[in-house]
Amino acid sequence: MLCLLAAKPCSTPMIKNMKNMFNEGSPLKDITSYQRLVGRLIYLTNTRPDITYVVQFLSQFMHAPILEHHIATHRVLRYIKGAPRQGLFFPSHSNLQLKSFCDSNWETCLQTRRSTTWFCVFLSSSLISSKSKKKSTISLSSSEVE
Repeated sequence: MLCLLAAKPCSTPMIKNMKNMFNEGSPLKDITSYQRLVGRLIYLTNTRPDITYVVQFLSQFMHAPILEHHIATHRVLRYIKGAPRQGLFFPSHSNLQLKSFCDSNWETCLQTRRSTTWFCVFLSSSLISSKSKKKSTISLSSSEVE
């Protein structure tokens, strides 16, 4: 296993156009190390919403990861190393106002052409819940997504 203690930190959790680079590659010999690492990153998204998108994307390949997927998970770790003070903080004194936001993307997934819906809920200025989900149907227009 690659030791990441001496690894150089990076400024973003994923590279630009990462979705396009996972069409083919050499399969991993030991997929359990990839699955364990992604599982730990999923747990970390509870307090690090900045890595949620890339971890959700990488979790789609748990059944048959390739070497490029494993390299991408190491990039997420290098990003976390370079941004240790990022995360959720809950102030002890706040006005307890509840706010929520939602959004939808049309044809986000290049393989299935399905849309993604996302929502988040804030208590004061602290994120308390968020979810991203791929739609079960394929939308034919952006207005149909909304």
